[in-house]
Amino acid sequence: MSHSKTISERIPVAFIFSIFLVVLMPFQLLAQTGVGAEAPKEAEMLFNGKKRSLHKNWTYWEGPRLAAELPIKWEIVSDPVDKGTAVSANDPAGAGGKYGAADIVTKQKFTDFRLHVEFLIKEEGGNSGVYLQNRYEIQILDGDSTDHGMAAVINEKAAPYRVYNGVGKWNAYDIQFRAARFDDSGKLSEKAMTTIYFNGEKIHENVSIQQVWGGANSGLDGGRDGGKGITNRPGGIKLQAEGHEVLFRNIWIQRLNLEDPDTDF
Repeated sequence: MSHSKTISERIPVAFIFSIFLVVLMPFQLLAQTGVGAEAPKEAEMLFNGKKRSLHKNWTYWEGPRLAAELPIKWEIVSDPVDKGTAVSANDPAGAGGKYGAADIVTKQKFTDFRLHVEFLIKEEGGNSGVYLQNRYEIQILDGDSTDHGMAAVINEKAAPYRVYNGVGKWNAYDIQFRAARFDDSGKLSEKAMTTIYFNGEKIHENVSIQQVWGGANSGLDGGRDGGKGITNRPGGIKLQAEGHEVLFRNIWIQRLNLEDPDTDF
């Protein structure tokens, strides 16, 4: 009689299952970020590629330089890479890089959150931006790897340019954000903080954001004390129009309550 055993008999099932989990978990984590990441059940879809979604959830930001009039003139266009549609930031009122003239912002306002945004730059030098709480810009700028360039926490922290997929391809920001905190007297006690994945790679971890840049035409509190006069007003997610053909799709947000000063995920 043979005393040989099958593999399943010689190796405990629990051990096999643990190995399976170790192999599978990295793929699960990767699936949570990057181009095509699906919104979790708790998230709100801010833009799904459709005109109805755009007009339901967004409006023009009524800043001092506003030159556009509702309804929003950002055009719904065919996705140049995949099936479906996207929206173009090339609003005529923002031509010539006139930021603040035709920027769009969510009607809803947020404090702490996890945000997913996908964008595609159609031509070299394309420029736009994603604003957290309509204050802090995460830059979108083809060809620039400085602290004012692609995926930078603008004017404060540069990002590795190699992570950018390039012109004509979809890119994704996955951003976890904790709003600034204030003491009982209303004085700023903890600065805003963010962790960001760019195309599935972590590029910023628990970066404290020092101020609002760009002045009053940029966003909330930009005109207060040179951008350092941060207030406790919640703000929307803003997308910038600067006269460039930058497309957006698959934008969703999940509200969070980050009690501790930690945005890593």
